[in-house]
Amino acid sequence: MAPSAQTHHRSHSLLLFQKLLNLRDSASPLTLILDTLEQGAGPLLQEFINRGKLARSKILFVSFTTARKPRNVDIFIKARGKSVTALITEIASHCAPVNSQTPKDTATNSQKCLIVVDSLNPLASKQPHVLPLFFGSIINPFASLVAVYHNDVPLVLPRTVNEYEPHPLTLLSHMATAIFKVSSLYQAVETKRAQMRSLREPEWGLHEGREGVLVGLRTGHQPEGLVVEMEMRRRSGRAVAERFILSPSRGGAGASLSLLSDHPLFAPAKDAEGGAEGEMADTTFNLGLTEKQRNDREGIVLPYFDAQTEVGGGEGGRILYDMGREDDFDEEEDEI
Repeated sequence: MAPSAQTHHRSHSLLLFQKLLNLRDSASPLTLILDTLEQGAGPLLQEFINRGKLARSKILFVSFTTARKPRNVDIFIKARGKSVTALITEIASHCAPVNSQTPKDTATNSQKCLIVVDSLNPLASKQPHVLPLFFGSIINPFASLVAVYHNDVPLVLPRTVNEYEPHPLTLLSHMATAIFKVSSLYQAVETKRAQMRSLREPEWGLHEGREGVLVGLRTGHQPEGLVVEMEMRRRSGRAVAERFILSPSRGGAGASLSLLSDHPLFAPAKDAEGGAEGEMADTTFNLGLTEKQRNDREGIVLPYFDAQTEVGGGEGGRILYDMGREDDFDEEEDEI
C-alpha cells in the first residue's frame, strides 16, 4: 500500500472509531460489545459514558450485574427481577422526547440519551424471543443503546425454545449496527510473539483446560490497554472491520486510541525489495550489479543461439556442430 493511501486509511479508521464512541449523528443505534472473563468491557463502557457526558447526553445505566452506580451516570436502573414490560416502561419514561409543535423544535429541544446495558445474558437466557421487542421499544432517533454480551457465560435456554430458532448471539449480531469485540493486549502480544517464533500459541483461562482455572495468570508487567475489534455495518450492508488499541487514562481524560498495526510487533512486513536492501546493508560486500556489468551480461550470446533464431518455431530442429582440430572424422559413421 502506498504511503499516501496508508495514511488516508489510518486517518479514516480512527475517525470512524471516534465517531462510534461519540455516537455522533446516530452512527450506531445498537452497539454490541462482546467480552470474556480474560478481558471485560468495563474500560470501553466507561469511555462511552465519559464521551456521552462531555456531549451533554443523558446517561441511563441498566444494571443486571452491577451493584453500584458507575461514575458519570445520571440514572441507575436495577433490572434484576423486573419483567421486560416494566423495564421497557421505566426506560422509556426517562428517554421520552419533549413534545413540541413541530418536528424541528422536537429535534432541537430533545436531549440525546445513551442507554447502557451491562449484560444481555439474563434476557437472552430467560426470554430470548423478546430481544427484538426490547430493542425496538427503547431505541429511537434520540436514544442509542450500548449493550454487553459475555461470551464465556454458559447460556441455558428454556425448554420452550425451538431448536430451529437462531441462537441469541446470532440474533444479537444480526440486529447490531456495530460490534466491538474486546481482548487483552498482553495476550495478543504474547500470541504474536509465539507465531513469529513458530511456537505453540499460549492459552489462558478456560482454554487452558485445567480444572478450576477460570482466569489466566496475570503479572504486574503487563501492558495497559485492550484490543478492540470493530465491525460496523453501513446502510448499504457493507461491513467495515478494523482493530484498535484503547489505552484508558488514569487522570480521567479521554483514552488514547491507535491502530493495532501501529504497534511495533503488529506492523506489516516490508516488501521483498525493501527487505532485500535491508539484508544487504548488513553485509560487507555488494551482491548487486553495476550498469556496465548489466550491459555486458545482456550482450553475451548464449550457446546454440543461432539454432534458436534460424529455425522457426514448430519447424523442427537441428544440431549445429563445428568440428575441431582434435576431432577424428570417420566416413563410415558419417554415412550411417
